[in-house]
Amino acid sequence: MAQILAPSMQWQMRMPKYSNIASPMTTKMWSSLLMKQNKKGTNRSSAKFRVLALKSEDSTVNRLEDLLNLDITPYTDKIIAEYIWIGGTGIDMRSKSKTISKPVEHPSELPKWNYDGSSTGQAPGEDSEVILYPQAIFKDPFRGGNNILVICDTYTPAGEPIPTNKRHRAAEIFSNSKVSAEVPWFGIEQEYTLLQQNVKWPLGWPVGAYPGPQGPYYCGAGADKSFGRDIADAHYKACLYAGINISGTNGEVMPGQWEYQVGPSVGIDAGDHIWCSRYLLERITEQAGVVLSLDPKPIEGDWNGAGCHTNYSTKSTREEGGYETIKKAILNLSLRHKEHISAYGEGNERRLTGKHETASIDSFSWGVANRGCSIRVGRETEKQGKGYLEDRRPASNMDPYVVTSLLAETTILWEPTLEAEALAAQKLALNV
Repeated sequence: MAQILAPSMQWQMRMPKYSNIASPMTTKMWSSLLMKQNKKGTNRSSAKFRVLALKSEDSTVNRLEDLLNLDITPYTDKIIAEYIWIGGTGIDMRSKSKTISKPVEHPSELPKWNYDGSSTGQAPGEDSEVILYPQAIFKDPFRGGNNILVICDTYTPAGEPIPTNKRHRAAEIFSNSKVSAEVPWFGIEQEYTLLQQNVKWPLGWPVGAYPGPQGPYYCGAGADKSFGRDIADAHYKACLYAGINISGTNGEVMPGQWEYQVGPSVGIDAGDHIWCSRYLLERITEQAGVVLSLDPKPIEGDWNGAGCHTNYSTKSTREEGGYETIKKAILNLSLRHKEHISAYGEGNERRLTGKHETASIDSFSWGVANRGCSIRVGRETEKQGKGYLEDRRPASNMDPYVVTSLLAETTILWEPTLEAEALAAQKLALNV
């Protein structure tokens, strides 16, 4: 992961203030994302504006573009809030738009809303209402102005969190006094794969066939090595505009696969920022006519999978003598390996095989600078005697609320028996 030094002050604020941002990312700015599939002589404007899914004359497309890019700020105090939530699969993202009477800076200023949970697999038809609670606000890079994106979690009308609401439990853990005193930092490396829309085959790959073997693609440049860079760059800028604490991006080992890093983020903010960044990526790939996949092993065979490595530290691990606290955390993680694996994403068994920079799903391991282990400790952390650890087990489709809160729970709140601790320390060669 790119170096993560310290979280920005944005984690203390629910609504970042940007007074001098020039403009949103307009439809014209998305034009470079489109695949070069147009035959010679194809109308340039209609190809550029594929989000419309229309075959229209230039004038019609331009009029629609003008309306989509219209700045309503001089004419009304009202804003558009895009309410975003997690659907019934636990990985799909849903959203709908609401007019708000004036600009807001904190989610507490926004009303609760509802949706039809029977259409998202989250409620029965005879009692389908699910309530959205606004929890975090980000600026909207698509609409610009004072318009916002709102990360919500989901409840029954009686105020009980529904089963797919993992944020509620995470917030409880992060509000625990012992956890909050440790100021847990997270840096999350989100890998993803871009697929061709009609064939669901990786971007840049010949349809029904394979490119050359892995090697030249990781952080590569060139038309025969890098596929989807415009999407990755557009997403990078959209995240920065929105106020997401994105810290970097790079091409990955498998062609058509990319990674971006979010963090350091403190506590519950890590989940909010990852989910909002995923939503932006879904919207950008939608406009580009490309399919986003978070499958942890999109292509079987000698190809890397997609993970969501999670870098983690606490106040105690970052202070002098923190290496001993890191080793104690590793010991605890080893004793709850099965619990973590069961919560680290669907289909992860296809990825965690012991090959392609992964550890076996069936056993726990740790090492310094070893990317084939469950937990990796960096050379600099070992040298300085303090720092962070990297949990390499989470899959690309993991729920960041679950993973981050479970790490905090296991390493800060959970206490093993002395006997179990001694046996695990001996097995892992950890002198704790």
